[in-house]
Amino acid sequence: MATDVDIAEAQISHKRWLTVPALLCILLFGVVPLITVLSYSLMQPSEYGGVIPKFSFDAYVSLLFQQDIFDDTLSFSPDYLIIFARTVAFGVATTVLCLLIGFPTAYFMATRPPHTRNRWVLLITIPFWSNLLVRTIAIMFIIRDEGLVNMVLLSLGLADKPVGMIFTDFAIVLGLIYSFLPFMILPIYAALEKIDFRLAEAGFDLYASRFQILWRIIIPLAMPGIITGCVLVFIPTFGAYVTPLLLGGGRHMMIGDLIALQFGSSRNWPLGSAFATVLMGFVMLALYIQARKAMGVSHG
Repeated sequence: MATDVDIAEAQISHKRWLTVPALLCILLFGVVPLITVLSYSLMQPSEYGGVIPKFSFDAYVSLLFQQDIFDDTLSFSPDYLIIFARTVAFGVATTVLCLLIGFPTAYFMATRPPHTRNRWVLLITIPFWSNLLVRTIAIMFIIRDEGLVNMVLLSLGLADKPVGMIFTDFAIVLGLIYSFLPFMILPIYAALEKIDFRLAEAGFDLYASRFQILWRIIIPLAMPGIITGCVLVFIPTFGAYVTPLLLGGGRHMMIGDLIALQFGSSRNWPLGSAFATVLMGFVMLALYIQARKAMGVSHG
């Protein structure tokens, strides 16, 4: 006759088998591609694309140095570092601006009557109903020289000639904000919705100012959502490809475009894999920092 211990062990064993499909998906679509990219980065490039299965660290050396075609000497080349720095700058700018826009928006949504909040969430998620490429092209039509923005500026007399916004850093950051802003709003809204706003009323009763209520009550309670939103915006910005390619016109390359270029026309798969490996390293570092901060917030 089975004892309670035997029944408990059988239930645990049954639950473990239920995790097998998820583990297989992670292995096939997560671990195997990562190992493949890492392996390609340590091989030699083939002449017409692909890799030659010979160990080589040249791809990582090429990230910082350029080899002379005559005497094979190495000289420091900051070109790739400039692209990487530009990617970091765009990521930070996009994250900060999304936070400045997303927090007031999420606060407004969380303070609406409960029966109307779903409508606001619906409005925020509507952009996800269309393809990113379509949304990016729509922005191009809005900010181009003959677009809606310049038409308004000219009609109001605020500009004598069309303002060049397309194919600039401004256009890229604008496109990134439009693409990833919902990823900032929704986590912050989820955190703010759980707040008991009677705490803010108690703060007012204790003669706290609006700024003190915001800084010492609302923001600390919403910090898990803020951290999650920043990570969800910053990490995809690093791998952005369509937005900088179309809105930047290829003049302001980001690391996502550089990786695609190496796997495409340049046919240097090891170098593209090295860029992807470095990118994954920074993503893992960002996730680690987010996890540490989230643990600190939960313990606090």
